[in-house]
Amino acid sequence: MPAQPQEKNLMSPAEYLEMERTSLDIKHEFFNGEVFAMVGASRNHNRINVNLTKKLGINFETNPAQCEVFSNDMRVKTAGNYTYPDLTISCGDARFEDDKFDTLTNPVIVIEILSDSTERFDRTKKFAYYRAIPTLQEYILVSQHECWVEQYIRQNDMWGYQSYDGLEQILKLESVNFELPLSEIYLNVEFEDEPRKI
Repeated sequence: MPAQPQEKNLMSPAEYLEMERTSLDIKHEFFNGEVFAMVGASRNHNRINVNLTKKLGINFETNPAQCEVFSNDMRVKTAGNYTYPDLTISCGDARFEDDKFDTLTNPVIVIEILSDSTERFDRTKKFAYYRAIPTLQEYILVSQHECWVEQYIRQNDMWGYQSYDGLEQILKLESVNFELPLSEIYLNVEFEDEPRKI
């Protein structure tokens, strides 16, 4: 007799948040009732994250009431799902799901540093979840394998696309009026010999 498919043990959002808030060692993302453990990041991933956090943080430190940068420990609610973007920018008063202040609901920019294991999901379903956030204006994808940044910008009901390829390029974050050279994003990042593109 063939094996019967196993039923998934789905969680409610409330069950997920209760579990996640007591999890000490591992962060988990939540999509449609399923929970996924997050894995560690490569050296390039970490260097890019630090570079972005530093440059964006310095830009906003003189006026934190205007915009604020959150690292990958800030959970974001996306249409009933929960993610941990690599970086998130919120402008004005940051709004949270509840009085725990650990789940942001009004990001203006979300930045994901692409990993081999999550790149396809980041480009498709996760982007669809992010697009459902009314405040989100820009979605930035940063390659860790080559100097390549992609930018999706909300334009009324459509999303425009811009690609930046090369250290001489400058990423223009339109919604926060900030320009960031790719040479600063990729400072001290070492690439393998063969670049990889999808």
